[in-house]
This record gives sequence, structure tokens and C-alpha cells, in this order.
Amino acid sequence: MRRHRGLRSAIIGFILGFLFGFVMLNYRMIFNSTLNQHRGQRTSHSSNFKFTSSAHVQNVNLNISQTNLVFVGVMTAEKYLDTRAKAVYETWGKEVPGQIAFFSSEYSRVPNNCKDLPLVSLPTVDDGYPPQKKSFLMLQWMWNNFGDKFEWFLRADDDVYIRTDRLEKLLRSVDSRKPMYIGQAGRGNSEEFGLLSLEYDENFCMGGPGVILSRETMKRIIPHIKECLKNLYTTHEDVELGRCVRKHAGIPCTWSYEMQSILYHNSSGEQAFTGNLKRREVHRAITLHPVKSPPHMYRLHNYMRGLKIQDLQYERVKIHRDLHVMAEQLGVEVKELINELSIKDTQQFPNKSNIRGIIRDAEILGVPAGLTSFKPRSAKEVIPWDFISRSEYSLANSNPRRRIHSDVKEGLEDITREVMASINACSRQRGRVVEERQMLYGYRRVDAYGADTILDLLLVYRKYRGRKVTLPVRRHVYVHQHFTGMEIREIVNDEEVDNNQRELQSKKSSQSIFPANFFFNNDNEFDAVGDKVIRFILPLSGRYLIFERFLRNYEEVCLIPGDKTELVVVLYGHKTENSIESTVNLIEKTKRQYSNANIQIIFGTGDFSRAKALDLGVTNSKDNDLMFFIDVDIAFTSEALERVRLNTVIHRKIYFPIVFSQYDPEFINDDLNTRDIFVINELTGYWRQFGFGIVSLYKCDYLTVGGFDMSINGWGKEDVDFFEKTVKSNLEIFRAPDKHLIHVYHKVVCDEKLSSAQMSMCKSTTYETLASVETLAKIINDNPEYLKFARARIKKLRAAGG
Repeated sequence: MRRHRGLRSAIIGFILGFLFGFVMLNYRMIFNSTLNQHRGQRTSHSSNFKFTSSAHVQNVNLNISQTNLVFVGVMTAEKYLDTRAKAVYETWGKEVPGQIAFFSSEYSRVPNNCKDLPLVSLPTVDDGYPPQKKSFLMLQWMWNNFGDKFEWFLRADDDVYIRTDRLEKLLRSVDSRKPMYIGQAGRGNSEEFGLLSLEYDENFCMGGPGVILSRETMKRIIPHIKECLKNLYTTHEDVELGRCVRKHAGIPCTWSYEMQSILYHNSSGEQAFTGNLKRREVHRAITLHPVKSPPHMYRLHNYMRGLKIQDLQYERVKIHRDLHVMAEQLGVEVKELINELSIKDTQQFPNKSNIRGIIRDAEILGVPAGLTSFKPRSAKEVIPWDFISRSEYSLANSNPRRRIHSDVKEGLEDITREVMASINACSRQRGRVVEERQMLYGYRRVDAYGADTILDLLLVYRKYRGRKVTLPVRRHVYVHQHFTGMEIREIVNDEEVDNNQRELQSKKSSQSIFPANFFFNNDNEFDAVGDKVIRFILPLSGRYLIFERFLRNYEEVCLIPGDKTELVVVLYGHKTENSIESTVNLIEKTKRQYSNANIQIIFGTGDFSRAKALDLGVTNSKDNDLMFFIDVDIAFTSEALERVRLNTVIHRKIYFPIVFSQYDPEFINDDLNTRDIFVINELTGYWRQFGFGIVSLYKCDYLTVGGFDMSINGWGKEDVDFFEKTVKSNLEIFRAPDKHLIHVYHKVVCDEKLSSAQMSMCKSTTYETLASVETLAKIINDNPEYLKFARARIKKLRAAGG
């Protein structure tokens, strides 16, 4: 029979078992702790060795203590550091709400043309394609160095443009404590669909427009970077990053149709964003991809800055309107209100000398928006509306029906785009969208306060939430675009003058106890514009009385004020008028009267030719002389000469002013002797859009273009030929109407010896200078026999033609 153990044996066994189990449990815990510690030390050492200590870091601040919003990592290559990377850093890279760094291959170094470029040269990484290793190790480096200092991490290419203000607005509206993987979702193109090892419900964020990762997402995937890098299924870096995020963070890329417009990818390739930027896609986007050319990156950045300036100007106008409304509510004038505020609040009005300008702006810009802001005081001040449909109809223009000019068309497109953006601002919350179909008609005018526009738009209303509805609707749009004040920039030789620096120098000089001209005469100071000597070159043949008028004009504008000018008269004989001696005597008399008169006479030989005469004047000039080709019929003022100096730049720009040409005074019942020459309106003359004879340029640029065609004799055509040569050259042409250059009327006599082309141009000029369309229409209306004669002649010509 089996013996039963005693109570003592059971107690001893229980104690021994408990002790043995306790020892084994503690041994296992100690062993696991030691093993994990060794693993952690090995991983940390390996990670730091590969991604932190060996990376060559330049211009990246690693000692950020405070929490920032976003760290932007830009993947680039060594060959693009001095082009694309430089363009990114000098445009939107300077405005990132956080920090930016550029990641390139192991041996990349900062380019010489951008010494402050923040560059990280990743170890064991080359610039080969696909850049999978570069992408994953970039994320690893960003997390190791800045994981606890930034809320968001953005992976970008060097050919993307980011609107950083909108990016900041988006990121601050999203909770960064949650795992977020934001981008434009993709599943591959039609050729790749089903070949990327993606499940039916899996996607990835396309890398081109940018990929945004929250801190929580980075925290989850970084420990598995090596695993993701070792298990690649495709050659697409963004696909593999999406696979890694899906597996280890458990989230897909944002399934949102809106991301296609927010993170915008243009499929045009190299031609993307090279044309018109005034498009809805450009205005709605946060990121724009791809921008392959650095000049286009700068161009896009300047355009975005222009939009930001427009927004700031609008905010400025709204502040002025608030001041205006506040003054009305208080029952005081705007001037009194601003003076009172300036006394109480010195922070808002630190510059007391600018108070007058603020008052003036508030009185003008603060007028409430509306189509009745401008109130005419008489019938003459009433501004008519222009009607716009397929064409533009205007009462104020001599051509009542004309095509819609490009500036008007562009303005209407801007208005429509802004109106539609305003209408659809809350479309997502309301579950509907309104699309523009067509502008049916409209009215527009410009008054003292801005531009008024009324449009009749055909729209399409689409409701996509709940009961789906699609309806065509018509709506009237009333828009008032207020003027935003005047901005002035001073340009000298195509270089902008730094007015702040000039004011600083003037303040420093004013602090001296002696006046500025106590020891030195300010007249000797160099003026880059005013010190340019204009060398008039005047071809002349006969026409003594006209030359006498020209010389009086030259005397009043140049000699009496002491303007820095020279006059070269290239004098030819005339077939019927023997005035060479009297012309020379008049010039000598003027030189004796004015000691500063630098007037030179060059005698031409043979028959008169304007091209040969001007070329003779050029030959007797120096290479750096600023020449002004002028005709004896031209009347000018000092303002015209100032524009000649400003708009003519050596080796760069030639100035072709558009001259105002007078009509025949007999047709407008006017007397040239009593009328002010510089009166400009549609009845007194017209702008010579196709006249290129008046030009200012330097002699060296004249020689570069190739000069005049010496084979052209007689009247006309030489200026057109010279203008065409200038267009084909590398020099810039500046053309603008100048109201201080007047071609005084004279009868045009066309020589029978002219070529057919010259004769046609001469007769065309003769007819154009008769009178305006309105004057001619009035003459015909007052004399019915003219119309009868014309009808009879037309009938006779038709009968003769069979």
C-alpha cells in the first residue's frame, strides 16, 4: 500500500517550489532587460553612425529649443544645387513657418552662388534614380535631429513651389497629435495600375506636389525605416513611402478630391506654369508642381507676392473705410478723428509728418464701396457706361463699336474669378458648387474712385449632397473696384533708387550744425539723370520760318534754364527756298546771345535725305553721346527731355516716343498763332502710333543696330526700316505716348519722284492729318452735297466696273 506523505513534507515542498519559481522569474526579467539594453545601444549607435554623426551638415541650425510648425526637407541633387535648389531657397524657402533643409548625395557641398544654402549631405547616398534611399534616410535624419521640435514634416522636391502662408493656415487647422499622412492620393497611372503591389483599398501620396507627415506618423514609421528600405516592391519612392506608412502607422494617404487642387500637379511637364498664371488652379493651390526652370520659379514667386500685395492693399482700403464710417458715426470729420487718434495712440501713428497723407487717403480711399460713390455736380461730369457683349460699345470713343481690348477682357476675367471664388467659399459645407458658364453682357465705367462693373452671368448650380440637383441660373453681379492709392518708385538707368537709404543720408547730413553747402556747393553733386547731356540732331532743308519757331522753343526750354543740351543742325540746300545764309545768321545770333549755347552746323551735300542727314550728325558724335533725333516741326518741353534721359539707357534701351500730331486747323476752325500748342484731345489731333522718326539713343547703340539704310532717298520709310532693325536686335525698345512732344501741323507735299511705297505712306499721312472722324462726320452732315457727290461717284465707278 502507498504511504501518505506527512504535513511537514507538503509544507517543505511548497516553500521550495515557490523559491524556485521566484528565482526563475527574476532571471528571465533580468535577461530580457539586458538583451533589450544591448539591442537599444546597438541600434542607437548604428543609427547615429549612419545618419547623424557622418552626415555633412552646412547652414542648418541644430540647436532649436522652441517648438516650430513645420520642417521642410527638399530632395535635390548635386547638379541642381546652384540652380533649382538656389531658386527654391531664395523664393518660398525664405518664408517657411519653421525650417528648411536641402538633402543631397554624400559628397555634395554648398554652391558658390548661394553660400547660405542649408544643405545636408546624406552618407552612403548618391544621386541615382530612383531616390528611395535618399528619401527614407532624409526622413530618418529629420526625426533624429528635430523629432521633438516640429509638429509637421514635409517631404518636397526641388521643382515644387509652396505658398507658405496657405500651408501654415492648413497645418494649424489640423491636429498634429494624430497620425496624419497628407498629400494627393494616387494609385498609379493606367499603365502601372495593378502592378504596384497595392491592395484595392490602398493608396500612396504622390511625391511631386509634396507629402506632409505629422509628428505622430513620423514616430510610428521611423523605427521601421530599415525594414521598409529593405523590402521594396517598386522603383517608385513615393509608393514605397506610402506602403511603409500604411504598414507601420496604419493610415492611408488622405482620400480627398480637394487635394487635387490644394496640392496641384500640372501634367504639362516642362511647359507647366510657363504661360498665363491668372488661372483658377494657380490661385487655389498651396503647392504647384512641377516648376522645372529656375527663372519660372522666380516668376511664379513674384506673381504670388503680387497677389499678397493686392490682399494687403485691400486690407488697407478696408481700414480707411472703417475710419470713414467711424467718423460718420461720431459726427466728426475724418481729419479731426485721425488727429485725435494720433495724439492718443503713438504706436499706430509713429510718424507725425505722415498724418496729412493718412487723412488724404482716408478721405478718398475710405469712401464706401458702391456704384454711386461718385456724385456728378453737373451734366458734364456724368460718366457714361460702356456696354460689353461680343463687342464693346462706347459713347466716349470716336469708334462706338470695337473689339474688347485685352486689358478689359483680362479685367473681366479677374472679376469673374474673384466673384466665383467668393460664391464657392463655403460650398463644401453647404454641399453645393456654382460654376460659371458664360457672361451674357455687362456694363463698365471708371470714375474718380475706381472701376464699376455690372455683369449678367449664366451659372450652373450643382447640389451634390442629399438630393442631387443641377440647375442653370442667371445672376447679376455688381462690382466696385476701388483705387488703392499711388505708389511711386524712382528708376535711374533701369535701377531702382533706394529711397530709404537716400532719406537716411539726408537725415545724417541734416544733423550737422553747418548747412550742406557751407563748405561745398551742392550744384557740383552728380545727378545720374539730370547730368545726361542730350545731343539734338536736327536735319533741315529750307523752312526758315519753321526753324525760327523751333529755335525759340529750344531757347525757352534749354538755353534760358541752362539745361545740359547740345544742338547739331545738319543743313541742306533747298530747291526753291534759299535760306541757308539766314539760317546760319540766326544760329550765330543765338550763340552770341547765350554763352552756354552749344550749337553746331554741319553742311550736307547733294539732295536732301533725312537718313543721310541724321547719319551725318551721328558721325560727328562720340560713342557715349545721348542723341535725340528730332524734326523741325516738333515742339517740346523740359518734361519731354526728362523722359528722354530716363528712358534711354546705354547698351540696353532705346526710346521711341509716340508723338501727338495736330490736325489741319482749317478743318477745326482754329488759329495756330493763338492756340496753346499742347492742348490734347480727339478734336485737335491724334497719336502717331506708327511714326518712328523721333527717337533717342546712344551712338554706340545706333552702330550696334546697324544705322539707317542710306539707299532710301526723299521722304519717309527710313524710320520704319530703322525701327525694324531695332526690334531684331538685343536692345530693349520703350514706347509710350508723350504729351509734351507735339508735331505741329504743316501741309505735306508729296514729291512725284517718291517710290510707290513712300508715295502711299505720304498720302496716308496727308489724309490722317486732315481732321478727326467726328469733325469729318460733322462736315458731311452740315454739307449734304458732299454725300451726294460721293454716292454719285461710287455709282459711276460701279457702272464702269461692269
